[in-house]
Amino acid sequence: MLLAAIPLVLSACGGSGAGGTTAANSGTTVPPDAPVIAVTTPLLGAIVRDAVGDAARVEVVMPNGSDPHEWRPSAKDVAALQSADMIVQNGLGLEQGLEEAVQQARADGVPVFTATDHIAVRAVAGKDAHAGEDDHGHEGEESHDHGAGDPHFWTDPAQVRRVLAALPAAVRKATGADISAQGSRAATAVKDIDARIAADFAKIPESARNLVTGHESLGYLADRYDLGVVGAVTPSLSSQGQVSAAHLKELEDAMEKAGVRVVFTETGLPNAVADAIVNQTGATLVELGTEAVPADGTYATYIQELARRISSALANTGG
Repeated sequence: MLLAAIPLVLSACGGSGAGGTTAANSGTTVPPDAPVIAVTTPLLGAIVRDAVGDAARVEVVMPNGSDPHEWRPSAKDVAALQSADMIVQNGLGLEQGLEEAVQQARADGVPVFTATDHIAVRAVAGKDAHAGEDDHGHEGEESHDHGAGDPHFWTDPAQVRRVLAALPAAVRKATGADISAQGSRAATAVKDIDARIAADFAKIPESARNLVTGHESLGYLADRYDLGVVGAVTPSLSSQGQVSAAHLKELEDAMEKAGVRVVFTETGLPNAVADAIVNQTGATLVELGTEAVPADGTYATYIQELARRISSALANTGG
């Protein structure tokens, strides 16, 4: 059985209740007057919750299952950012719709921790985050050239550990809370998960170690576990990129050359495009929740299930 479960408790990513939020990793209740940390995305929220334990109340802005590349905040969401004691964001252009609100909160004095400031950023040469998208930018937005950085770091547990190592100092400076011990425990647990995943991926033969994905979201995982990336159906770091017939033909040729028989689809990939790939290549489609927290709300389950689905599909199709 791949990726046997190991003990790691992370709390769910829902909002807090009026009387405080239960911290699943301690079995206690977060005090109502605890500092509030607003986190932009559900997966990042799961990581932050495990690091802070019951020392702070974590409020996740985006609903679970939403596509961070296209999600836009309500007035209530903007207010939640402005009233927080600290904001934790992914960065590198992932939260396009939240950028203006986060910048305004920062200008109003809310400390902002950007997770991707603390990782070994993976560059994707010549790629823009929104390559091929319709022009729907906002006045004042910067152009996010992701030749300088891929935002999908959470698919590599080693990068998550970097974020966990940097977070305690930022939380203490912003809120006064000391989460160093809990953050260290969380980092150790993620290290154990990383080792188990690496051992399972190492069993996959060389001929089956190539990926084709919905959009370019698994580069960190591929780099970490020595997998190849043949291409993506949507040739962009954003799931909202446009797909041309010429690109699909190039991808089909690359898949045939590399012997790839499985395509990992994701939220945001149009059904018509997925059907076209199947019809032309005979590939098997495997759906991945690359940006959604699982039912138990934990990063541990997320990364182990993601790796299990990928490794099982590659082994079963023979690449």
